[in-house]
Amino acid sequence: MPLGAPVPTTDLPATRPTAQEPAPTPASRTGQVPIVWVLVVGASVVRAAGFAYPFLSYRLSELALSTSSISTILAAFGVGWLVGQIVLGRLADIVGRRAALVGSMLLAAVTLPLLGGLSHPAAVALAAVVAGAVYDAPRPVITAVVADTVSDDAARASINGWRHFGINVGAATTGAAGGLLSDSTGLTALYWINAVACAAFALTALACMPQDRPAHRGAAAAGGRDTYRTAVTDARLWLLWLVSLGALIPVAGLFSILPLLMDDAGLPASAYGWTQVASACTVLVLSVPLNRWLARRASRGASMVPLLAVSSLVLGAGLGSAGLADSTPQYVIAACIGIPGEIVVFVAATSLLDQITPPQARGLYAGIWGSTLAAAVICAPALAGWSLTQGGPQLVAVTTTLCGLIGTAACLPLAVLMHHPRTHQALPVK
Repeated sequence: MPLGAPVPTTDLPATRPTAQEPAPTPASRTGQVPIVWVLVVGASVVRAAGFAYPFLSYRLSELALSTSSISTILAAFGVGWLVGQIVLGRLADIVGRRAALVGSMLLAAVTLPLLGGLSHPAAVALAAVVAGAVYDAPRPVITAVVADTVSDDAARASINGWRHFGINVGAATTGAAGGLLSDSTGLTALYWINAVACAAFALTALACMPQDRPAHRGAAAAGGRDTYRTAVTDARLWLLWLVSLGALIPVAGLFSILPLLMDDAGLPASAYGWTQVASACTVLVLSVPLNRWLARRASRGASMVPLLAVSSLVLGAGLGSAGLADSTPQYVIAACIGIPGEIVVFVAATSLLDQITPPQARGLYAGIWGSTLAAAVICAPALAGWSLTQGGPQLVAVTTTLCGLIGTAACLPLAVLMHHPRTHQALPVK
């Protein structure tokens, strides 16, 4: 589901061509931008058809599995999602962006029908892990492609803003279309539709993306340990990961914390549906002006860290206020308060990620950062369930707000480190 602060010269790749990063040509800077938009639209369509995760609990209920089995399989999907982001990001660096995207989407096309058709719990759990690993596969690959092909900060901010807009529209479509289709076609058909969308995206990417298998693939594989060491020891990356997790737990709460609270308040499922309609409409209304504002800010070279801090606070307080609500209008307001923060956080975080990423590890860094959404999806319901059991809605309000505060607090050391960047080392030209 970003860029903008001044880019220190030590963060830029060497001006001379390296084995990792060939000197950009005018075509590489501008000719591939239309391909970026093809990928953005394709990922949005795949998300709109992404029924696999939102309807998985209903699918598992059809199998008459126990509550513990359903929870285990849902957790397995989440673990696959988290690990898959990192693995696919690294594969994008080693085998190339096109190969990683096409391969993951074809794997999704094969796995999703199995997830929708298998009945043995162990087989379903295995399919859930694999499906989770490729469910959000376009995210790290497209993040790396945008960093590869778009050099202008404002243009990247605009693209990343529209990426988030497309994902939100897709998510709204998923819920509406899935609910209507499931009644007439059954849940299994939703998984086939999801698979067909992934296969179509794979073919589109195969036809439109240039062959980008790295000429240095052997060197990249051999230097994998050094690449991982660079990522593991980059404090900026992990602070950005922590900030993003703190901000995204409330975002994930729109789909996990909010329904728990509304059910506890005795409100029907239709009331929750109205909160989703309202939040989707708020995204549609605010995305265009906020994207333009963020692009202007990026073009001036302004730091995105303060925006990230404010966004995390807005998200925590916005969703946290749902713990104090007791009527549908109040829950609707709580869902909508955080939307500006949600829009800004994705653009700001991706902006900062672009600044700190070494050219030869763009996929890996994007995958590590992309895993924050999967981690938030795992943490949000667990945190909400524990809080609701231990202290009721008021404790849910406190813990959700605290997540946002943690993200905001972590922005302080991140801002300090962004002023003292590490020099990215590149392999010498042979």
